[in-house]
Amino acid sequence: MSIEIILGLILITGFVFAEIFKKIGFPKVTGYILAGIFLNPDLLGIIPEDFSKNSDFVIHIALSFITFSVGGTLLKSRLKIIGKAIFIITFFEAQTAFLFVLLGFLTFGQFLGLAELGSFSAILAFSLLVSIFASPTDPSATLAVQTEYKAKGKITSLIMSVAAFDDVLGILNFSLFTAVAFSILGNGGDLNLAQSIIKPVISIGGAVLLGIAAGFALKMISWILTKETDGILIVVISGFLIGIFGIANWLGVDELLSTMTFGAFVVNYHHLQAKIFKLLESYTDELIFLLFFTLSGMHLNFSTLGSSWMLILLFVIFRTIGKFTGTYIGGSLAHEEPKVKKLTAFGLIPQGGIVIGMALLLKSNPAFADMTDIIISIIIGATVIHEVIGPVLAKFALKKAGEIKPSDNNGKK
Repeated sequence: MSIEIILGLILITGFVFAEIFKKIGFPKVTGYILAGIFLNPDLLGIIPEDFSKNSDFVIHIALSFITFSVGGTLLKSRLKIIGKAIFIITFFEAQTAFLFVLLGFLTFGQFLGLAELGSFSAILAFSLLVSIFASPTDPSATLAVQTEYKAKGKITSLIMSVAAFDDVLGILNFSLFTAVAFSILGNGGDLNLAQSIIKPVISIGGAVLLGIAAGFALKMISWILTKETDGILIVVISGFLIGIFGIANWLGVDELLSTMTFGAFVVNYHHLQAKIFKLLESYTDELIFLLFFTLSGMHLNFSTLGSSWMLILLFVIFRTIGKFTGTYIGGSLAHEEPKVKKLTAFGLIPQGGIVIGMALLLKSNPAFADMTDIIISIIIGATVIHEVIGPVLAKFALKKAGEIKPSDNNGKK
């Protein structure tokens, strides 16, 4: 089957599933993900397996646009209004989720197959490694819901901002606790600081610097543009986003943080910021979301889920409890109103590319060779669950908060 036929099938199937699920009250993004699962090579065999393996470049392009839009939510005037709440809630929801998953696996994991690891130290190291993945949130699913229903308000802004920041905290957790797990397994004398601590710090700092540098470059180019038509702006922004993602990968810094920083710079310091984000919302978002989430569903490997489903549920349950508990604690400490404490966590459930990327990075460390296959199974399985139910929960929260207008909810003026 030619790549043209495959792409056409993906676009049409994603569109049809999205419209069907929209008719019965679900966000379009849920339909996109289920369309991807429907087209998954392991399920029907319609799409060749090698296509899914070789479609990473499409996902990378989609991620660059999505994270750019996430960065665009970090407007300084908005952050001044809810700034304290962002940082307090982010810290507690991310770290409480980490703590709850850790305690959950230490308490129940040995009854669900972890006893095969042998010693308590091995179980502790495994639990720490799995818990690292509880902190990050995938803001793209919630962003898709926000875009579809044109949601606006404090809860919407808070969810998007917290989701953007807890990815950074998740990367920091990854660098710290992989080093701790390494030591627990008896490799402390051979601890590779460059791999476990210094490299992640450089990755984060380099990504931020790259995003800022690209923002300045865009401003310089904008000054010499004689015409700022819609088409020119879309071409220039697309070129920058794809280029930033590629340069970040080449430099070994975090690609998602680079494009997100670029978005934050543009929304705060570019004179055409309103026009740029409006154009992307009008002309590219629908296609980007369809491709990204449908392809994500196609990447699910069903063979990895069979023996790990109880551990997957354990991760999902304790992470969800941790997110809600941490958000409530953080909201209380920030003296936020009740709806913030009760509803914000509904938008922090989805997980996506960043946790899968970290899981694959973990697999490259030979010290964890005996554990990484089952960890990757847990993370992939949990990601599918989170990405399917996450948009539904996000829509519920935004509707409950009164930030989705009835006209946007039913698709009629």
